[in-house]
Amino acid sequence: MTATDRALSIAQVAAQAAADKKAADISIVDVSDRLAITDCFVIVTGTNERQVGAIVDAVEEAMREAGEKPVRREGERDGRWVLLDYVDVVVHVQHSEERVYYALDRLWKDCPTIPFVDAALPEGATPEAGASVDGAGDEQDEPSVEADDEQAVEGTDR
Repeated sequence: MTATDRALSIAQVAAQAAADKKAADISIVDVSDRLAITDCFVIVTGTNERQVGAIVDAVEEAMREAGEKPVRREGERDGRWVLLDYVDVVVHVQHSEERVYYALDRLWKDCPTIPFVDAALPEGATPEAGASVDGAGDEQDEPSVEADDEQAVEGTDR
């Protein structure tokens, strides 16, 4: 069983609304083969509580315009992990620390992912190259602490 066309359509609406608020690491996971209660998870990341709230507001507004209303909303008070349940689609808006800690993508890795292309990006462009939730690829060309220590030792009389 695969996700319904309706679920795929509203998942794309939610993902685009999140992308419009600069959400990171947007993924759509088809969980319809594993869960009977929903078809898709939309998982997105905000870098701070304020951004998580802005993403949630944008998703709710876009979904309302698409004729969808959440049946359940969880976690809005803390702003660390907000869940919006639209029955066929569940939207997880997570703070970057929660995204790494709970690793929903890894938990559902056996499920197919649905491609999402940000409509706001120019054709052929990719989202921020090198950006990731776990910080991999974010290294700068800064001297290491060990190199600084060695230089300090070399500059002293022994």
